[in-house]
Amino acid sequence: MTRLTLTGLTPGPAQVWGAVRLVPLLREQPITDLRLHRRLFPGQELGVAQLGGRSEYFSYVPHAFVADWTNDGSSAAAYGTQLTPPKPDLPSLPAMRLRMHRRLARREGPGRLRFLPQHLALEGYLALHFGGPTIAWSEWSQRAMRGGLSPRAEEAYLGSEVRGLADALRVFEIHPGQCGMLLYLADALAAAFVVPHPADYRALHPSLLQDLYGELVHHYATLMPPVTEFRARIPGPGITGLADLRAAAEQQAQHWRTAHDALLAAGLLDAEYTAHRVYRMGPFTLSRLLPPLLPKQENHIGETITDGDGRLAYLKTFRLSEKLVRRAHLLSRLAAHDWHLGRTAADLGLTPAQLGLRLESAGFGLLLRQDILDGYRKAARRG
Repeated sequence: MTRLTLTGLTPGPAQVWGAVRLVPLLREQPITDLRLHRRLFPGQELGVAQLGGRSEYFSYVPHAFVADWTNDGSSAAAYGTQLTPPKPDLPSLPAMRLRMHRRLARREGPGRLRFLPQHLALEGYLALHFGGPTIAWSEWSQRAMRGGLSPRAEEAYLGSEVRGLADALRVFEIHPGQCGMLLYLADALAAAFVVPHPADYRALHPSLLQDLYGELVHHYATLMPPVTEFRARIPGPGITGLADLRAAAEQQAQHWRTAHDALLAAGLLDAEYTAHRVYRMGPFTLSRLLPPLLPKQENHIGETITDGDGRLAYLKTFRLSEKLVRRAHLLSRLAAHDWHLGRTAADLGLTPAQLGLRLESAGFGLLLRQDILDGYRKAARRG
């Protein structure tokens, strides 16, 4: 278990546009031996990644991130400084094209790794207890025993569909030294994004509009009123010169940083995550994070790149909706009790019939035998 720490990153003054609040994250010392750039897939946003074995992952994949690093701590070159011959425009096709990816993270040579941002975390969530029942209890259907949860599907919203986000990203100021941001909608933390270098952030800032966001975030942006802008207030008494004014301004900035970490970002930073290493990149480690998946709490899945000292170089998170958390929580409790309905129901304070109907309402009804499910419905009508 681990916790997220924003070591080396300082929250800057927030900017507000309607229900959107963006908090910049600033680095005093950028990370120069790891750089990120984007590889676009125009016209091929529907992608499939081969996970190994017989499993495949289908999703909207507008781009990949490519990480370049050095092993000796020297500066990595920023991508895009080389001259390349022009490529002919791709012909427009009436049908949607499908792009095949060899794995979610794939090495492309010494000191370079291509990975699909967000999808490392999302695939980890979808693969949670993907195999289904581990013991053939009588309540489970033959489909559950043969195929588990395959196919497993969830829905998300594009950033371009989140009200106000496009305008906010267009008009918000990018600060000197900014290497990331925390995005809030109606003061609910929607996403966190961190990169190693300010030049990387300037290049990747527009990609936030192509990210995926949960239904909670979309509803908050659509239904909630504009949020209040936090303004610094420096009292006039006691200010006798520039030194006093500078000290008062720094005090206000420190107050904002403390209040932000304690109030707005507490759900992200206070949670304990299970970290799974995906790839070792020289002195850096690419990992995915899974939260405790407790209902009625803030839960974020994410992916990170950290250096040997645990310093955060890259972060991208996705906030799970309450429905997604409930589904994952049910699967986790079933797996903890070897998929025995009776013991799981007792752990949750339910009857087996109530648990069966809860599984059906969560979209897992096909895992149960039809006669067992009919019996649970009949018991609910009688009770």
